[in-house]
Amino acid sequence: MNTANDNLRELSLLEEIELDPDVNQATLATQMGVAVGTVNWYIKRLIAKGAVKVSRAERKKLRYIITPAGLALRARLAVNYVEHSLTLYRKTRQRVKEHISQVRRAGHTRIQIRGEGDVADICRLTCLEQGMAVVEEKDVPALVLDGHKVKLEGLS
Repeated sequence: MNTANDNLRELSLLEEIELDPDVNQATLATQMGVAVGTVNWYIKRLIAKGAVKVSRAERKKLRYIITPAGLALRARLAVNYVEHSLTLYRKTRQRVKEHISQVRRAGHTRIQIRGEGDVADICRLTCLEQGMAVVEEKDVPALVLDGHKVKLEGLS
């Protein structure tokens, strides 16, 4: 069974191959931030699924061709990725709203966000939308990010 990470890597590979069928595995590995062996493994999986075909362009150079099944797989993976991302976005916003309600009930009007990245951006926008000031002060409750999880700390 494919994990979300597997699906994302397959989607990335299909997109890169579609952009440049003559791309080599070393370039793909660099673009994806993985080892060449990992790219090779995923390409073999895509070939086994019938999503990609390989032909020799030159003596030592391969050309990857996305099949109609590969185009359909890319479309499915893209839709799944968007749906997963929106679900994560909605859940994060809901959790932050719950935390803001707790902070307000405790009499606070300001909050700190500890962490960076997309989840921190979602937290910051939700706080602003809810009228909660985001500050850098240490004596206020904090939304603490742990991956995709958002915890509330410092509420007294």
